[in-house]
Amino acid sequence: MCGIAGAVDLTGQREFPVARLRAMTDAILHRGPDEEGLHVEPGVALGNRRLAIVDVAHGQQPMSNETDDVWVAYEGELYHYPELRERLLANGHTLRTHCDTEAWVHLYEEEGERVVENARGQFGVALWDRRERRLILGRDRIGIAPMFYAEADGWLLFGSEIKSLLASGLIDPRPDRLGVDFFFNMFAHGGERTCFQGVKQLSPGCLLKVENGSYSVRRYWDLDYPDHGEEREFDSVETAVDEYEGLLRDAVKRRLCGEAPLCCYISGGLDSTTILGLSSQEHGSPLPAFTIGLEGSGPNDERSQARQAAEVVGSPLTTVAMTSEDIASGYPAVVRGAEFPVFDTSTACTFQLAAKVRENGRVVSLTGEGADESLAGYVWFKAERKYVPGAGRRRPKVPIREQPPVPKPLDGSGRHRGSLFDFVLSKLRKFVFARLVGRGDTRIPLGAFGGLRVVQQATYEMMAHSRNWFYTPEMWEAVGDYDPFAEMEFDSTRMRRWHPLNRSLYVASKVMLPGMLLSSKGDRALKHGSTEGRFPFLDERVVDFCAEIDPDLKLRGTEDKYLLRQLAKRVLPPEIAGRKKTMFRANFARSFLTDARPSWIDQLLSEESLRSVGMFDPAGVAEARRVIARAPKWSMRRFVLDMGLVGVVSTQLWHHVFCGGGLADVPNWEPPSERTASRR
Repeated sequence: MCGIAGAVDLTGQREFPVARLRAMTDAILHRGPDEEGLHVEPGVALGNRRLAIVDVAHGQQPMSNETDDVWVAYEGELYHYPELRERLLANGHTLRTHCDTEAWVHLYEEEGERVVENARGQFGVALWDRRERRLILGRDRIGIAPMFYAEADGWLLFGSEIKSLLASGLIDPRPDRLGVDFFFNMFAHGGERTCFQGVKQLSPGCLLKVENGSYSVRRYWDLDYPDHGEEREFDSVETAVDEYEGLLRDAVKRRLCGEAPLCCYISGGLDSTTILGLSSQEHGSPLPAFTIGLEGSGPNDERSQARQAAEVVGSPLTTVAMTSEDIASGYPAVVRGAEFPVFDTSTACTFQLAAKVRENGRVVSLTGEGADESLAGYVWFKAERKYVPGAGRRRPKVPIREQPPVPKPLDGSGRHRGSLFDFVLSKLRKFVFARLVGRGDTRIPLGAFGGLRVVQQATYEMMAHSRNWFYTPEMWEAVGDYDPFAEMEFDSTRMRRWHPLNRSLYVASKVMLPGMLLSSKGDRALKHGSTEGRFPFLDERVVDFCAEIDPDLKLRGTEDKYLLRQLAKRVLPPEIAGRKKTMFRANFARSFLTDARPSWIDQLLSEESLRSVGMFDPAGVAEARRVIARAPKWSMRRFVLDMGLVGVVSTQLWHHVFCGGGLADVPNWEPPSERTASRR
């Protein structure tokens, strides 16, 4: 996997300065330290930083077809490349390399923009059609690879990271307060909006086309589920496990491709250990494993489980031990790498893990990400009780109770628009939050996706309630009636036909998975260490299979990931196959509030810094810090303020790093210098 950057002229055929393009690629050098490639012609510029993994000797980019009419800059992997290569050769194409990059230009010759729809794997791709003067940007279905874009000075700029766009010198880094509010509602950054004004991210499963001086975005794929009662069932559980095992083994085998050394991330839990076991079997020998240890974190420290898992498979294990102080001191690098505020403080650990992988001579890491979103692995999914236990039995088609439309928050008059039920529910929530958390006011969110509420909603609302402690009047004015839930534009008509559990899984796959787990904790952490991640559970066929099966094969009673557990029994000892899900995370704001905390934390939360940014109320922040310090080890109030204060610290840090500095003794991000950009 690599990093790409470029520009296309929306006004004509101006030539993009080479030094500017080089600055854009230099800004993402960490994504591809092995090679640089540039292609500039009137009206378009393509740049690439290469992390050489497949056909190391011949896979230089940007790459063209035989006539130089089609060009590609690409990051990612096409895991069905062996079949594609045979097909292209049979169709008369000349292939000069064994690199999957070359497949893009020839497939575009055959399929046009549908090449993105038919691609299988993880990718962010830019295709330039010289004859039609058309640029295509595409992002993979799930959102493993990133893609950002912005319009400036008549150019459409694009890149794997926002740093590329900023390094062009054409983008003024200013905060988008609605992007910050999205983060304070959902912990993550799903959808198009970023925290930078004018900068958008191409959503997973979407394609952007530039033609005739304008551009448009369309969705070419979306996750779908059968109507409730029409889910796929099997003659027996064993039959379902057989098919699932075949698909997952094939997904693992395909992700062992390339010339770079392989390894696995493990936590000791079910998902990652299953991948370690399967990949070691398919590879023919145990792959090295890497894990994280959180000092003093009690049940969040999974070192003993990881050690046991590695011993079972026979894998050598490398452990990265982290403390709260390590997390706090490493956090500026996390925000700089992520380009967004980052809620999950344990992301600092995954950044260090990627660095350790590279230090040990490994480049490609297989991980267990994605199983929880496909097979209901998180504890909140167990709150969804609208299913009938018993796989292998045809369930009666019972109608789903229609939920009343969820109203918007209280308006300025204090009146609620909606039914009596909605009114009573909102008042009850307001009362509970005010009593348990304090600082209750009329801004109690009652959001919904397409008018439907999912099981994650209560957690979203707790995070959103913390805004009542922290937002300034100016921030509230900027937010206005903005509704981040509506911005996701989910199809409620389609969702109402699904089993309620599948609705919640859909939201998890569209928000938290691409917006946090595959971005700040995934792509940015991996690329910061100049490594690549591969995710067998996110293989297209595996995802589609999990979507179509009976919900009882996902969550049976209180047993999560039921189907995966049956498969794991064939690969792992029972004590691992039956291991309960534990969420790997650090202790929120407590990582920032120890006596040994770095000085920059107090600097960011000082009255002067808070007033300079203007989003957060100094009195509210100070009061929240006092409450957290005095509160019991766990209470609802502390939990909400813990989450919210991490958001404040992270947003302040993000603003300092990217929007001018001056808030703390932490280096802010600077684009590559003219000297660096012009060195070749």
